[in-house]
Amino acid sequence: MRASVFQAISPEEKIRQLEKKVNELVEESCIANSCGDLKLALEKAKDAGRKERVLVRQREQLTTPENINLDLTYSVLFNLASQYSANEMYAEALNTYQVIVKNKMFSNSGRLKVNMGNIYLKQRNYSKAIKFYRMALDQIPSVHKEMRIKIMQNIGVTFIKTGQYSDAINSFEHIMSMAPNLKAGFNLILSYFAIGDREKMKKAFQKLIAVPLEIDDDDKYISPTDDPHTNLVIEAIKNDHLRQMERERKAMAEKYIMTAAKLIAPVIETSFAVGYDWCVEVVKASQYVELANDLEINKAITYLRQKDFNQAVDTLKMFEKKDSRVKSAAATNLSFLYYLENEFAQASSYADLAVNSDRYNPSALTNKGNTVFANADYEKAAEFYKEALRNDSSCTEALYNIGLTYKKLNRLDEALECFLKLHAILRNSAQVLYQIANIHELMEDPNQAIEWLMQLISVVPTDSKALSKLGELYDSEGDKSQAFQYYYESYRYFPSNIEVIEWLGAYYIDTQFCEKAIQYFERASLIQPTQVKWQLMVASCFRRSGNYQKALDTYKDIHRKFPENVDCLRFLVRLCTDIGLKEVQEYATKLKRLEKMKEIREQRIKSGRDGSGTSRGKREGSAGSDSGQNSSASSKGERLSAKLRALPGTNEPYESSSNKEIDASYVDPLGPQIERPKTAAKKRIEEDDFADEELGDDLLPE
Repeated sequence: MRASVFQAISPEEKIRQLEKKVNELVEESCIANSCGDLKLALEKAKDAGRKERVLVRQREQLTTPENINLDLTYSVLFNLASQYSANEMYAEALNTYQVIVKNKMFSNSGRLKVNMGNIYLKQRNYSKAIKFYRMALDQIPSVHKEMRIKIMQNIGVTFIKTGQYSDAINSFEHIMSMAPNLKAGFNLILSYFAIGDREKMKKAFQKLIAVPLEIDDDDKYISPTDDPHTNLVIEAIKNDHLRQMERERKAMAEKYIMTAAKLIAPVIETSFAVGYDWCVEVVKASQYVELANDLEINKAITYLRQKDFNQAVDTLKMFEKKDSRVKSAAATNLSFLYYLENEFAQASSYADLAVNSDRYNPSALTNKGNTVFANADYEKAAEFYKEALRNDSSCTEALYNIGLTYKKLNRLDEALECFLKLHAILRNSAQVLYQIANIHELMEDPNQAIEWLMQLISVVPTDSKALSKLGELYDSEGDKSQAFQYYYESYRYFPSNIEVIEWLGAYYIDTQFCEKAIQYFERASLIQPTQVKWQLMVASCFRRSGNYQKALDTYKDIHRKFPENVDCLRFLVRLCTDIGLKEVQEYATKLKRLEKMKEIREQRIKSGRDGSGTSRGKREGSAGSDSGQNSSASSKGERLSAKLRALPGTNEPYESSSNKEIDASYVDPLGPQIERPKTAAKKRIEEDDFADEELGDDLLPE
């Protein structure tokens, strides 16, 4: 018989294995947090806490309390508190931090009061945040200078949030005197701006400018020799992580300085122009001398926002003799301004200057394409937009404009592809959604057009033009109920669109609710008081609903306003005859006289046809107006499909014989709906570039 040998695991070995497991759980919790899985990180941290407590109890049974691993306990509790905070379980996080800071056996635990202060700051409990920051500051030795500076910065920011700007100034002034940095300098300027101290703002700006960047100059990366090995090394370190950090630090410094200058320039002097000039002079005398040009361009943008276009243009023209980068930025902006003013020759000239100064400037190429687009040379415009996209694939203006260009060229598949790409970048752009819907409509795919328009009204639910377009598409598909819903919604948001009013009135007449149609035709007559057709339709609705007296009064009122309208007199004769009024003879006489005058005019027109074609056209126009059938001005927008028809009455030959369309003419008060490409005017750092304010395509539903 074979004997089995079992090796017993000692208690010490069990403790070591459990300790190893706790460490692994803490590590897994930290990794999960770094990967963004906060829930898993918290679960691991809790599991580590449970196992660590079991470990402590086992150690207490075997050894003296002095042998307990305090470092492990500290790391478990600290990680648990951090994970609670990351999951926004602030009460639990504060309780865990309290366990640590109250335990005297944990050395340097007092600095964790900074974390507790941060939690109170997130909870907007500013008084407690300041209290814990100060407690942490008291417990951190003066040798830890960097940590103390960071805590003081937190205190200053908290004072700003509470509106205690004097206390915030004291904190930031102390930081700038001990260890100046960009954030503290910028916050100091904000604090002085809040209390309106002009002189202190100037001094704080000078302190911000003087903060050392502590980065290497670009000259360091210029090879002193032609040695291939040296050149390879320099090329390798040009884009290493350290160099990227240096570039980010420099970009951040420039952003702080530019923002501070834009903030204080309008208030530190009598006018914003003088304030900008002071900031420019200070910047020119500093290590950020290249920012002076950007400030000048920003000055021009401020003029533009104040609607002072002449000053904006004059300021930008000063850069025509500067270096290529600045010249290109200024010329791009000038091209943009002239384009907006429809001075396409000037816009094209400055676009050429911008492109020649910097061929890789996508904004300059886009603006050049726009000037060519304005001259209807769409093929050439597309080439400029394509080049802009090759230089910067994220140039959304160029992508939008090339879609418009393909649309003009009737290359609808390519246009749709461009706008779908743009939709992937700008998910909620109303302009892009409208263009996609419009292209599907042009491709005779109404179902897809409706689907995209539905997405559009989810972004702009009160856009009356989009709603009326949906109504038009449903009407063309024969779905009158859905068409009515969207036309009615469009009317609610913009009750002055004649085309929508016309459709709704026609809908109620068609469904035999003439009383409801009256309110729409009355509104149409208010909008177009010189168009007799709307008032005739009001009277017709009264007559059809059986309110003959109201119809008679309305026809009489129309006759007073339009005494030569034949249709109105015919209805008056018929109604007076039916009701038995004495005025029938008077109206019949007037009707005969007008008909005789009409016959004479027609004879004159007929006799003049053998003469001048021009005079014939004029006489025809005159006769048409005299007949009372007022011709409509052609609408500058796209016509809706809904048409009103004068409905014939029973035994009314004069109405039946004139069964013709009533053509509602309407000029959009917001101007003609034309397509214009988007403009682009970019410059380095300036994120609120004025060019981006140009929406670009006027086809967007108003």
